[in-house]
Amino acid sequence: MDFDAIIIVPVIFIGLPWLIMHYMTKWKTAPTLTNDDESLLEELYQLARRLDSRMDTVERLVASDNPEFQRARLLPDSEIDNVPLREIEELRAQAKSRVSGRTAK
Repeated sequence: MDFDAIIIVPVIFIGLPWLIMHYMTKWKTAPTLTNDDESLLEELYQLARRLDSRMDTVERLVASDNPEFQRARLLPDSEIDNVPLREIEELRAQAKSRVSGRTAK
């Protein structure tokens, strides 16, 4: 029984707190998005929106020339397709408010 106590007590009072502290510091030092990363993501998002608009235009032109053309993409301004886009817009607005809150402090 003494051998079990010799092992259990250090594990509980030394090993467990060390393990918790170790992963807490790992979590805190994990890389986060920098302002440059956020601006790059913003540029990529705007580029994707412009490309999507261009694809819509090309598909409309092809559909007007060829009535048998079937769109393989999502339909523009479809409510089902706009739900994920609204979620993305809300996340972007939250991120911008957090960034502006950090810079204002």
